[in-house]
Amino acid sequence: MLSTQLKRIEKTAKTVDEAIELALAELGASRQQVEVEVLDEGSKGLFGILGSKDARVIVTKKDSPADKATAFLSDLFLSMGIRVQIDAQMDGDNLNIDLSGNDMGIVIGKRGDTLDSIQYLTSLVVNNSKGSYIKVTIDTENYREKRKEALEALAVRIASKVERTGKRHTFEPMNPYERRIIHSKLQAYENVTTYSIGEDPNRKIVVVLKDKEK
Repeated sequence: MLSTQLKRIEKTAKTVDEAIELALAELGASRQQVEVEVLDEGSKGLFGILGSKDARVIVTKKDSPADKATAFLSDLFLSMGIRVQIDAQMDGDNLNIDLSGNDMGIVIGKRGDTLDSIQYLTSLVVNNSKGSYIKVTIDTENYREKRKEALEALAVRIASKVERTGKRHTFEPMNPYERRIIHSKLQAYENVTTYSIGEDPNRKIVVVLKDKEK
């Protein structure tokens, strides 16, 4: 975690640029990853020798999206009274976070509602400053893949039932992510189609024979 790494350093050199470069090398950071405060621009002095003074800067490494997410989640779980290990990794513009611990049922919540809320809040924290949008995905115990497989299996069973009986089926309310899974799974079916009704958070998917659509 970043808390164990060097984040802020003061450097002196003949010029401001040289001082900054020294700091960047020691921090292991690029110019875009830091904030620079110039304490003294320095001076060449008389004839470039007498009375010369080095430039002095403070260079601070900015928190990365993973750092921001980890700090926020650590405080959140501390306030919830649960111990959770947080593994946050960047993959391009995607931030993938895996949680592990003994109380993951609490973190997941009913049908993943708590996990989705934590993911949403973390995304707000990570994207609260200017810059490219970072997509945040939080998972634990491979819950999201298991949930996806369960929803896809359910979608197939419901589609078969609708084909067999001719009666439409309305799912219980689902969040947008889960609705996309159902729609995607059934979009290639020849005899049934899907559409959504209602408003979030009570929006539902309807599965119906194509000749009886709506």
